[in-house]
Amino acid sequence: VKVISEAQERDRCVRPFWHEGLERKNMALLPPFFLDTVVAIGVGDNPAERRWIGTGFLFGKFVEKVPDKNENRYQFWLITNKHVFNGLRAVYIKFNSAQDTQSKDYKVPLVAENGCPQWVGHLSNTVDVAAILLNPGFLKAEGRQFNYFRSDSHVMNKEKMRTIGITEGDRVFVLGFPMGLVAEERQYVICRGGCIARIRDFIENRASDFLVDATIFPGNSGGPVILCPSALSITGTNAIEKADLIGIVKAYVPYQDVAVSQQTQRPRVIFEENSGLTAVESVDSIIETVELAAEHLKGELPQQ
Repeated sequence: VKVISEAQERDRCVRPFWHEGLERKNMALLPPFFLDTVVAIGVGDNPAERRWIGTGFLFGKFVEKVPDKNENRYQFWLITNKHVFNGLRAVYIKFNSAQDTQSKDYKVPLVAENGCPQWVGHLSNTVDVAAILLNPGFLKAEGRQFNYFRSDSHVMNKEKMRTIGITEGDRVFVLGFPMGLVAEERQYVICRGGCIARIRDFIENRASDFLVDATIFPGNSGGPVILCPSALSITGTNAIEKADLIGIVKAYVPYQDVAVSQQTQRPRVIFEENSGLTAVESVDSIIETVELAAEHLKGELPQQ
């Protein structure tokens, strides 16, 4: 099992930032290190022809506490959609350097030499979440800049949503690389804002996913969706005190219109547009997928 350790004091989600000697500024709504959890996913062995087809993010599954070191240990996973991995034998993921302004692409095999998949998808055919194990020690040795969501401190599952009273209108951030907008020298994730459009059916166990009002495009698939903190709330409701991972982009909801021939009155062309609504798989589905993948890793499940 490949794990990494981090001091618990680094688990704080929102930190004030200001320059020494200047007036203190407002607190960030999006924790800066959340940006370093996100990676571009590409295909093509030739760097000059490489295409960036999706987004992934790094997720740490809590393993155990280390009391004498005041640290937690985590298992390290790359999370994205099944449809990003399906049909591919390998992908490339891009990491920035921690020392200079350059980035580097790393090949991640998706199929082992025996022909078995290296990644694991959620058991439900309708849940579009995939996970594959990464080695953080290798990335550290390479001098890469990265961070990860901790499963014990940076996520909000359905139970927590019920407790806090998450509902339609709560603000969100969507991180990713729409339309393959990835610079060759260095990757900088694109952040878009929106709000929860419909979630009560998910909260009431009538659906496995929920909708956000945030426009996404091809390339956003697999990106994290972050709940935006807010100090303001109306009477009788709770304020959202910190940013948390609440889900993963699944796909945009299309709007279709049909052009009908005036002569035959038969449909001739179907136009599809982006409705601006995005389907989001929940943190619960991410955790279920990681748990399944961890069991698969230990050999307690048959090979897929």
